[in-house]
Amino acid sequence: MANIKLPAAKVDELKEVCKKFDNDGGELINVLHAAQEMFGYLPAEVQELVANELNVSVAHVYGVVTFYSFFSMIPKGKHPISICMGTACYVRGAEKVLDEFKKHLDVKVGETTDDGKFSISCLRCVGACGLAPVVTVGERVYGRVAPEDVKGIIEEYL
Repeated sequence: MANIKLPAAKVDELKEVCKKFDNDGGELINVLHAAQEMFGYLPAEVQELVANELNVSVAHVYGVVTFYSFFSMIPKGKHPISICMGTACYVRGAEKVLDEFKKHLDVKVGETTDDGKFSISCLRCVGACGLAPVVTVGERVYGRVAPEDVKGIIEEYL
């Protein structure tokens, strides 16, 4: 994987976030949330910067980033799409909904479209089992999604 050059202004902004949390290693998760909000994901360079600022090992930061599914080390699309694969959603056809998103966007789970607009991921439960199958696009929740609804959902974000 190639190294990326972090914009100096964002580096300074992230250092300020670390200072706001007193450069305390115990605030790692809060700092990572802020960093991901800032950069859209957590590449190795961001993890190294956070580790240095909080005086923790890069391995520790990496361990936290890879443990929590909220954090991502790859860029997400402008409109991240998540399909719930929890039991209720799965039983009610979430796999067919996922297949339809993959077909329409021509990407696999974990990938981002070439134009950077959409990325697809799966998750285990959004706590809306009564609306199964559930799809989220960013913060918006779609319930009782059928494969034939997928095209319309995508078109809302074009």
